[in-house]
Amino acid sequence: MHLQYVLKTACIRGVRAVPVEVEVVVSRGLPGMTIVGMPDAAVRESQERVRAAIRACGFTMPAEKVVVNLAPSSLRKAGSGFDLPIAAAILAATGQVDASKLRAYLWVGELSLEGRVRPVPGTLSYACCAREEGLDLAVSKNAADGAQLSGVEQRGVRTLGDLRRCDLAPLGFPAGSARSDASDFGSICGHEAAKRALQIVAAGDHGILMTGPPGSGKSMLAAALPSILPPLDEAERIESARVHSVAGEPVESVLSGVRPFRKVHHSTSMAGLIGGGTPVHPGEISLAHNGVLFLDELPEFSPAVLQALRQPMEQGRVVITRADGSVELPSRFMLVAAANPCPCGHYGDPDIACRCTDSQVARYQGRVGGPLLDRIDLHVDVWRCDPASVIEGERSACATSDVLREGVLAAREFASWRRAALGDGKARGTGDLLKACRLDERAKGLLESAARSMGMSGRGIARVLSVARTIADLEQCRDVEEKHLVEAIGFRVRRGS
Repeated sequence: MHLQYVLKTACIRGVRAVPVEVEVVVSRGLPGMTIVGMPDAAVRESQERVRAAIRACGFTMPAEKVVVNLAPSSLRKAGSGFDLPIAAAILAATGQVDASKLRAYLWVGELSLEGRVRPVPGTLSYACCAREEGLDLAVSKNAADGAQLSGVEQRGVRTLGDLRRCDLAPLGFPAGSARSDASDFGSICGHEAAKRALQIVAAGDHGILMTGPPGSGKSMLAAALPSILPPLDEAERIESARVHSVAGEPVESVLSGVRPFRKVHHSTSMAGLIGGGTPVHPGEISLAHNGVLFLDELPEFSPAVLQALRQPMEQGRVVITRADGSVELPSRFMLVAAANPCPCGHYGDPDIACRCTDSQVARYQGRVGGPLLDRIDLHVDVWRCDPASVIEGERSACATSDVLREGVLAAREFASWRRAALGDGKARGTGDLLKACRLDERAKGLLESAARSMGMSGRGIARVLSVARTIADLEQCRDVEEKHLVEAIGFRVRRGS
């Protein structure tokens, strides 16, 4: 006897699901199951789960030699999602289920010893893979990290016994709320300069560093930033949700259009921030894709971890190389960072004397590193508000989130019109920015003078031009004027520089 069957499944690599064929051969020989094709420990253990599940659901485990090949063999297979396709392929090869019906699906799921199908992370990525392969998707009916996609039917499997009829019910996903939990800028007293800077950040996808003493409101301002960001468009929702799905994070809010906001603790490792592990797992910068990455207490982070942010900040992606190849993860985010000016936090504070020596201050500020600071577009000092305004509950009527959001949306709409009507395109370098800014001779002279006096690098000049272009978009000006440059240059001045 020689029975053979081939079924489709997939393996997560980075945030993508890569197609994998499950080839099963049942032939004469000593009873047993062998899995080949570079399986990891979780995949090798599946043979015990598959045996128990097949018997628990009333099927018969073949008393012959069973060989399972996961192709391509050059791709390392990881995870427990291969349980269901391996069991389905064995049942089809031995004629216990209708083999023709199974070929219409891409199968993914973990099996319990009782035959129940458990969900595995990455449902949305598996659905995208199934659509690319022209198949429907069969996963656990309890999968909650997916979304309805055009061009692919997604079906839920309760137990392995459902394969007898293969009449699988459509998979439903809970609807998320489009309401963000971010606080309102109107509830924050004062800080008009910081609010203006954050509006520029939201309008142009810039990075910002807020420096100030403890309790001055840096974290509160950062937490309010999502309240003025535009909602994710359809493509961005799928991009971001795929990352969250693979990482095992909830996807409902992202799929409803709320941009991710990731607050990272300074004890986070490089793998936790950038991504890594075996298999490669998305880090915080990928979970913040199309959203905000907030690093509080910036100098407390490991300098090596911070310097690893440089390449993702410029390229919008991170490439992690392993012995079996490279994995690319998306990482286009707005960096929002907060820092104390010194170890005690009161360097330059007019109200509380600083207890740190000059060498301690220099060492503390030097932990961040010049190359990373040069890549941050805006630098803002945040001071404590007047106690009377806090106690009396004074609020700013002109800087609520609704008002700031209207300016952000108008600026983004104007920028889209400008790129289409004036042929600016997407700026990819200093030359493109100069063309988009349309500086007159006086503005060019001002920029050159400021660059010389401040010792700006080429990157620093490009950052100033980019911020100035965003400020002009907020005012719906086709050309960048001197006043826009002056404001942008002011945001490049760092404390102690």
